[in-house]
Amino acid sequence: MSDRSSGAARGRGTRAPRPGADTALQDGLFGFDAEAPTDAVPEAGPSAGDDPVGAAAGAPAGAGAPLAERLRPRTIDEVIGQRHLLGPGKPLRVACDSGRLHSMILWGPPGVGKTTLARLVAAAARTPGSAPDAPGARFVVLSAVLAGVKDIREAVEQAQLARRAGRATVVFVDEVHRFNKAQQDAFLPHVESGLFTFIGATTENPSFEVNSALLSRATVHVLRSLADEDLAQLVERARVLLQAPGLTPAAQARLIGHADGDARRLLNACEVVFTLCAPASPAAPGAVVGEAPPTPLIDEPQLEATLGELLRRYDKGGDQFYDAISALHKSVRGSDPDAALYWLARMIDGGVDPRYVARRVVRMAAEDIGLADPRGLQLALEAAATWERLGSPEGDLALAQAVVYLAVAPKSNAVYAGWKQALALVRADGSRPVPAHLRNAPTRLMKDLGHGAGYRYAHDEPDGFAAGASYLPEGLEGQRFYEPVPRGLELKIGQRLADLRQRNAEAGAAGHGDGDGDGGDPP
Repeated sequence: MSDRSSGAARGRGTRAPRPGADTALQDGLFGFDAEAPTDAVPEAGPSAGDDPVGAAAGAPAGAGAPLAERLRPRTIDEVIGQRHLLGPGKPLRVACDSGRLHSMILWGPPGVGKTTLARLVAAAARTPGSAPDAPGARFVVLSAVLAGVKDIREAVEQAQLARRAGRATVVFVDEVHRFNKAQQDAFLPHVESGLFTFIGATTENPSFEVNSALLSRATVHVLRSLADEDLAQLVERARVLLQAPGLTPAAQARLIGHADGDARRLLNACEVVFTLCAPASPAAPGAVVGEAPPTPLIDEPQLEATLGELLRRYDKGGDQFYDAISALHKSVRGSDPDAALYWLARMIDGGVDPRYVARRVVRMAAEDIGLADPRGLQLALEAAATWERLGSPEGDLALAQAVVYLAVAPKSNAVYAGWKQALALVRADGSRPVPAHLRNAPTRLMKDLGHGAGYRYAHDEPDGFAAGASYLPEGLEGQRFYEPVPRGLELKIGQRLADLRQRNAEAGAAGHGDGDGDGGDPP
């Protein structure tokens, strides 16, 4: 999109962080903090940190540390999720096993482990020719929210000192999309010379937000939101560590839905729930002395009472979520703008991702308004683009405007119904040959075989219409899929289509059809 491309060229470093963006350097849930060696290189200013991850695996976080910090695995094997990058033979697994890193950009939503993966792969990096047990690469952290060109220069100086000491360096830039073009360009000569390995983390599409010159020197690895089964493993790890009671299946599903694929959000919620819902200590009456009383499971009411407004009312994939979007869609289809606004407000207030709503609004425009008012699809796309540009709450108004317009617009599902019929026929019927007069004939051999013979070029025909010509395969002549409705623009489309079909019928009755043209490609 041109707006996003132009936005990438402007000063990214001046943009304020979006709510929920992973601007902290604790992005990954699955990492560790290594013990600092006595010969540590000085830090590169207030926005840069030197983390010599190769020195040691790091001591476990203390009991007072956040749960996400305490549960960070210490090796690649302990990472949950991202099997497409970390499984046997996969890119980051191969890089770690070989100790040879490549510059990369880790692109993914918040809470999927971008920062931690950077730390773990840096720990596995080795200077060429070094012993297998030699310390890993020096890990220098820059936050693009705070750092500038001066900090980048200081990080370069650290890498030069480390090189003289026989150590490799990994420079990690969190939120790299917030660096402007000049700041990103400052890395280029050093990445090119191999002074350090560059790793950037971003929640934004690198194609739009990262300088193409830097992008060409780094491999983009896409990190995915954690699947429900991955999040369930994290819940169990948290429960065991905190010695907490379990959750009922419904409560666990609700908690996982609240996380929406974000492991950090899940563990923050688990810490609150498991701490506040600890079992009471007194034994139940009649319990056998020395026998631990059964611990009740945490249920949905306890979950709601504990998390309050933090808990999404529309858990991803849950019945409430799909019931609400169904109600919104049916309100638009039923031409009730008031109900459509109500259900839209319920979903936005309940924490549904507005991007999902925007996609569904575009679907409504194509499915239920169609060619009765083609402006509906245009407005829906513009509303989605406006939300991407403004975010919430300003962008929510554009979605509301689109929903109201679609609700009051004339309705037609003629294209939708015709498309489904065409797909069903093709899947059931198989592949019929393309008629000879419609085939491409770029070579003499194809022309000699009759390809394109008899094709009638519509622009050479009266009114630009080759009356009587057939464009469907043999045996499907006269098959109809699209039948416009007598509403909105399709009223005029229907009149036009009826006229064309009448002219086809008259030409057919008069014996005029395919084979009357001179064939070949159009002029």
